[in-house]
Amino acid sequence: MPSRIFSPTPTSPSEAPSPKNTSTSREGVRENLGIRAYQLLKNDIIKGGFAPGEKLRMHALKAHYDLGISPLREALSQLVAEHLVVAISQRGYRVAPMSLAELHDIYDARAQLEAMLLGLAIERGDDAWEADVVAKAHHLNIVSASNTPQELLTVWDERHSTFHTTLVSGCHSSHLLQVRAGLFDKVQRYRHLWLKETVFSEQALEQKRQEHSALVDVTLARRREDAMAMMHDHLMTPVPIITEAMQQQGLA
Repeated sequence: MPSRIFSPTPTSPSEAPSPKNTSTSREGVRENLGIRAYQLLKNDIIKGGFAPGEKLRMHALKAHYDLGISPLREALSQLVAEHLVVAISQRGYRVAPMSLAELHDIYDARAQLEAMLLGLAIERGDDAWEADVVAKAHHLNIVSASNTPQELLTVWDERHSTFHTTLVSGCHSSHLLQVRAGLFDKVQRYRHLWLKETVFSEQALEQKRQEHSALVDVTLARRREDAMAMMHDHLMTPVPIITEAMQQQGLA
């Protein structure tokens, strides 16, 4: 009779994993892989790693991300719901197209909503909200050159998004802020084109600093109508820049 090469250490009943715990653990692993696949794919689509209209081939995605079919399918289904990916009947998936019509529609909707939310924030915001607005504005203004252009883009974008979120957070409406987050997701691909044209230009950055400073001034002065009009105009300024970038890249 052959001898055993390996004999695991016996475990007591209290130490042995129950079938229930094992099942829960596996579900957690699957969920984490699905989230990872979603985050990686979404980031690459937003940043142009996959071109609008490009077919997303499963075998290529598996090799690129080192992930299985199940988490990738979960991610693709979620991105279809977010209109970043299009499902093709019996033929897989493609990156959703981009268009000038969609650009104008999304930016107009976002500017209208953001202006309304700022108006509500001015009506409802307290002293703590004002202090937070000032702090986040300062944090954005002191962004300095990083080691690489990509690091500068990432840091400025994160602080810029935080500043704008803080401005409207005084509205104290979780439902309206959820709608805002959904619009922000939809605008991301277009917005990334604008970021690359803005963050690497000192002149463009200085213009943004002045616009943000003016926004903070009218907001803290509680000049509601002026602040709403200024916010709307501020959020629409990227549209001509994005339009030109799309035309240069053959996306329009």
